[in-house]
Amino acid sequence: MAAHAQEIDVAFAGNHELRKRVYAAIDQNPAQNTLFRDISTYILSQSSSNSAEPVSKKRKLDDNNGVQNGSPAGGGSLANPALKAWRTYPGVSFSMPQRKKFTLELVSSKAEGGIRAVGADGKVEFGIAWKDVDQVFCLPVPEKAKRQHNFIVLPIGGDGVNPLPEHLKANPPDPILWTFEEATGKNIIEGEDPGPGPMAEAIHHCLIQAGTGKAVIFPEPEEFESAIVQNHRKGEKAYHVKAHRGSKEGYLFLTKVGILWGFKKPLAYLDFASVNSVSYTAVLRNTFNLVVATQNGEIEFAMVDQADYSGINEYIQKHDLQDASMAAARRAKKLNVNPPAEKESGANGTADGDDGETELQKAERMLQDEEDDEEEDYDPGSGESDGSGSDSEDEGGGGEEYEEGEEDGEDGEGYEEGYEEEDMDVQEA
Repeated sequence: MAAHAQEIDVAFAGNHELRKRVYAAIDQNPAQNTLFRDISTYILSQSSSNSAEPVSKKRKLDDNNGVQNGSPAGGGSLANPALKAWRTYPGVSFSMPQRKKFTLELVSSKAEGGIRAVGADGKVEFGIAWKDVDQVFCLPVPEKAKRQHNFIVLPIGGDGVNPLPEHLKANPPDPILWTFEEATGKNIIEGEDPGPGPMAEAIHHCLIQAGTGKAVIFPEPEEFESAIVQNHRKGEKAYHVKAHRGSKEGYLFLTKVGILWGFKKPLAYLDFASVNSVSYTAVLRNTFNLVVATQNGEIEFAMVDQADYSGINEYIQKHDLQDASMAAARRAKKLNVNPPAEKESGANGTADGDDGETELQKAERMLQDEEDDEEEDYDPGSGESDGSGSDSEDEGGGGEEYEEGEEDGEDGEGYEEGYEEEDMDVQEA
């Protein structure tokens, strides 16, 4: 399946939307996978025959086909192997955009720095400039006896959810994913952290040097931790939620910046600004479906274990993801167009100018006021006998209300007129 996906990715690299439709068709009917693979192979063979050089399935940084590099190939660019790396990690297992081992290099430079993968021949295979990075995640790989962590570098425009900007449609950016295995046994070096911490710190240093304001995102128990016990590691908490997206099984990670779906193609990153609302469907005894509504449609994650419902619901409420009215405010905040709350006018939705209330708080207060008014207008004597209406049953159930209406003056007359008109309509019918 991985080989098939690679052929499809390369064949449709120039048309991101069409590639997404191909994957959607395969998800709906897995039997079509062979057909699309054959079509992709044919496209590649035709491209190869029309070119002086064979078409490579590898994604090259200097071709700028599928990953952001921030600058054209040439002297001084990230694609130039002569540009010295600040940190080097040989033998790193990549899964995206290629499934192969490369040397991972971190180039710490504000103008030309980034992450790149270098082959055994010294050529730069793919990479991304720091300025083109949207988020970097370090997430534990579930259900592995040996501790592993996936580093995911998401490029701007490569979240797999939102439409691509016009300038990226010709060469859509792809995420970069590699796996870090924790050292064990004789591979542990005394005094060194065997986990992914040092690598994450090195990436964080580069992000700071480049002035991106980004940081490596780890899962946090304050955001979400699974209630399901890991059979292979019962003493540890899990931070993932197993689910299905279409026919693919994967994992949801609920982080402080948004929801990530991985680790199979296509990855999906739903930052808070892209989420209109979240709802639950197909709620059964053991499972339920999580539906995330975005500006561009709904994404459904199915077969989520009921044991994780409480934790998911707390996360959703904490970040106001069920309230569609908050979506525009989150998007505005992300684009840095929201003025401070104390200066915001009611028309813009952050404060209404009275007591600094948000529109959501104002709506909740008005709803509560309406409920209080209804409680004040409610007459318990109309539904229960208090002595004065003891003959109401003999009078057909409406006598007491009618008598009270007479005592109310104009209100009673209005009620009486309506009562007579109703009788008249019945007789005419």
